[in-house]
Amino acid sequence: MHVIVTGGSSGIGLAVAKAYAARGERVSLIARDAERLDQALREVKAASKGGSAFAFSADVSKHEDLAFAVKACETANGHCDVLIASAGIVEPAAFDALPAAAFDQQITTNLLGTANAARAVYHSMKARGQGTIMVVSSGAALIGLHGYAAYCASKSALKGFAEAVQAEAVGTGIRVSICFPPDTLTPQYQREMTMRPWQAEVLMGKVKPWTAEAIAQRIIAGIDRNRSKIHFTPSLMALAYLGPFIKPLLSRWYRYRLKRGVRETHARSSTVHLKTGISSGIDTPKL
Repeated sequence: MHVIVTGGSSGIGLAVAKAYAARGERVSLIARDAERLDQALREVKAASKGGSAFAFSADVSKHEDLAFAVKACETANGHCDVLIASAGIVEPAAFDALPAAAFDQQITTNLLGTANAARAVYHSMKARGQGTIMVVSSGAALIGLHGYAAYCASKSALKGFAEAVQAEAVGTGIRVSICFPPDTLTPQYQREMTMRPWQAEVLMGKVKPWTAEAIAQRIIAGIDRNRSKIHFTPSLMALAYLGPFIKPLLSRWYRYRLKRGVRETHARSSTVHLKTGISSGIDTPKL
């Protein structure tokens, strides 16, 4: 079996690639950064149990380049049996503070990049009457988050994309699935946390992130069981199936916590200014 993974140079994509390699499958990686891709290929080869590994650098947002990369992978490892569309980026910031280019890049990479990857393998799979496409979305697809307008938009759009292609694939032998991972401990997550707004933390909480390896195992198990959707946690499953009932209550709770957080932040700021004034000899009001 030949598995092609976009976004295969790190994070969930690399973890999935290594897990399939450990099962003895043929694995191909596609990612933009050639240097990181070379390192990832070495890791996949080290994990391989008799399969072969190949890598090709391409930007998923450029459909012609990606189509060429997929052809190169299939030349090296045979036709694609499983596509893991995992390439994605996130850059949190308030909508009015996020540069238009950064907004567009998230939409282009996360949504159009996934569509480009699916398009590159779809016709061949349809001709053969078999194949699996796994769309890697995010828990952020299920609810709006402060500072994640671009990311939430791109990841929730993947849900509509996957469902539409699922409908079109009926009777073709192609299985289209989508998964909604929670926070996952990856290099991108570590960068993201340095920019995540506190308002998002109010809603998301401080839940321990999953490991990329644990996410990968759940994705592969879902593919093995022909699952059309994978939600990973009870809370994400509840949002997916009971969202219309849960979100209004969650929104009211969030607004309350947000106002409380603003008051607490203001109180802490006032305390800091008061202490600073006392220690520096600045006149402070008598309370």
